[in-house]
Amino acid sequence: MSHVIVPQGYVSTLSLYETQAAIDLIKKTFQSNLSHALNLKRVSAPLFVDGASGLNDDLNGIERPVSFDMLETGEEAQVVHSLAKWKRFALARYRFPVGEGLYTDMNAIRRDETLDNLHSVYVDQWDWEKVIEEKDRTLDTLKEAMNRIVTAICVTLDRLKWEYPQVKTTLCREITFVTTQELEDLYPDKTPKERENLFLKEHKTVGILQIGKKLKSGVPHDGRAPDYDDWDLNGDIMFWNDVLDCAFEISSMGIRVSPESLERQLKLAGKEERRNLPFHQALLKGELPFTIGGGIGQSRMSMLLLGKAHIGEVQSSYWDKQTHDICEQAGIILL
Repeated sequence: MSHVIVPQGYVSTLSLYETQAAIDLIKKTFQSNLSHALNLKRVSAPLFVDGASGLNDDLNGIERPVSFDMLETGEEAQVVHSLAKWKRFALARYRFPVGEGLYTDMNAIRRDETLDNLHSVYVDQWDWEKVIEEKDRTLDTLKEAMNRIVTAICVTLDRLKWEYPQVKTTLCREITFVTTQELEDLYPDKTPKERENLFLKEHKTVGILQIGKKLKSGVPHDGRAPDYDDWDLNGDIMFWNDVLDCAFEISSMGIRVSPESLERQLKLAGKEERRNLPFHQALLKGELPFTIGGGIGQSRMSMLLLGKAHIGEVQSSYWDKQTHDICEQAGIILL
C-alpha cells in the first residue's frame, strides 16, 4: 500500500490537457538546455541488459531487478534500474573525446520502490555521462556540473512560465553545497531525511555531497552502489518543494570510480566478487575512460516545475486502489 500526502487546499494550476502540453514543453526545453550546458549528444539506450554483464545498476544492493529469460537463447535479461554503468561503457565504445558526453532517455522498472507522492515503480530520467581527464576528478568539477544543471532547470522554468503564466513555481538559482558529514554534525540527533528537510527549508537549492560512505556515527547518509560513483566525489541536487513542504531530490550524480576507488569501495561494501564481472574487469584494466555523470528525473522535474502534488499527475504508472480513492477525493488526477 502506498502512502499519499494531500496538501491542504491543493488545486492543480493546469488542466489535464494543459498538463500534457506543458510536460512536452519541459522535456524539449530541458533536453536542449542540458546538452548545451554540458556538451552532450543524444544516443539510444537499452531497456534491458545481460544479467551477467555487471552493467545493471543495483542501487542500494537489495532491490530486485525485473528479469526474463529469452526464448531464443535461454539467457537472462534484466530491465535496467538505471544506466549508470552502461553509459561509461558506451562512451568508450563510441570513442567520445574528452570534454564531450552523451545523454539519453532512460526508462526503468523498480519493482521494490516505495510508492508515495514522489516515488513510482516506473522511473523515467535523462541519464547523462561525460568524458573527463583524470586530473579533473575533483569536487570543483562536480560542483561546476551541478551548477550548470541547476541553471538549465531554472531556465526551463522561465520558458514554462512564459508559456503558462499561471504557473507560480519559484526556484532559488544559487546552489548551496554541504557534505553529508556536515549535515550530521549540524543535526546529530536527526535522521538523514530530517537533516535534508531542515537544511533545504533554509537554503532552498542544495548540492548534498559525498553520499554512500559511513559517517562518524558509523551509518551512511544514504545507500549508493560501490561500483559507479566515487563516494568522495558524488552528490544529489535537491530543491525545496513548496507544494509538499519537503526536500525534493531531482538528480543523483557523481564522478565515477577509478580502478583504485572501485577496489576500495567493493571491499568496504563486501562486494569483491563483482571484480570478475565483464564491466568491472574492463574498468580495472583501464579500458574505460574517466567520466562524470548522473540521472535527472523527468517526471520529478515536471512535477516540481508544474507544482504538482503527486508524481502520478505527470506519469502513467501503477497505483493501488486506496491511492486512487484518496487522490480522486482530493481532486488529484492520476494519469
